[in-house]
Amino acid sequence: MNNNITNEPFSCSRDGLTIRGHIYHAAQIDFSKHSSKTPVIILSHGFLGDETQLFTYAESLAGIGYTAVTFDFNGGGPRSTSSGKSVDMTVLTEKADLLSVIKYVETLEYTDNNNISLMGCSQGGFVSALTAAELKDRIKQLVLFFPALCIPDDARKGEMLVMSFDPDNIPPVICQEPMTIGRDYALTAQKLDVYKEIAAFTGRTLIIHGTEDKVVNIEYSRKAKNIYKNVVLKKIEGADHGFAGKDDEEAIRTLLDFCKFAE
Repeated sequence: MNNNITNEPFSCSRDGLTIRGHIYHAAQIDFSKHSSKTPVIILSHGFLGDETQLFTYAESLAGIGYTAVTFDFNGGGPRSTSSGKSVDMTVLTEKADLLSVIKYVETLEYTDNNNISLMGCSQGGFVSALTAAELKDRIKQLVLFFPALCIPDDARKGEMLVMSFDPDNIPPVICQEPMTIGRDYALTAQKLDVYKEIAAFTGRTLIIHGTEDKVVNIEYSRKAKNIYKNVVLKKIEGADHGFAGKDDEEAIRTLLDFCKFAE
């Protein structure tokens, strides 16, 4: 933990479910002063994940003056601290979770509600893109790390990561381990036209994707680059899905350089 960064737990609700997470900011900020209102960035984790996978990004963003918010999706991962059952989780329930977190953040006295950004990794990137498209000008910028824009195509094929099923006759449960995934997860995704859905967002967008991603082919991000109006696509040569080591360091440098413009 960076001693110059503090974090505090928070919770909010969506449809009777409790969403839990943490808020990161620089330790020296005096929130008693009106002038201390900070830009905000809300980070969303990927499929089977949780907020702990995002703390390095959150600390880095807090270090340049952001209030960075991480949270667990309801039913979003085996170690989720939020409520909800994984069998009920879909990209649209996660979108509803993210909208609830945004509403909560907007109630904080020290946040600049005219400077809210979204960042998401993998499925969290897809969810963030869907949310930004709905809120449009309310979101200042969008950051997508290896966004899983392949989810609708995969659902239509009946092949989704650890899941394999008949796409025309989806069973009630399509995955048991490491967590139970229900029919609605695939059925909801099948109905989405991903590029039509995300195109409504016209703000500043950064996409970072590894050229050797074996989970989400970089071609999905290349196509997104042609859809978005104001976008940078950063390719990390040789990187797979999820960044580590030097690849992660390069991604963080790119992230911070991009986000400094929104301070």
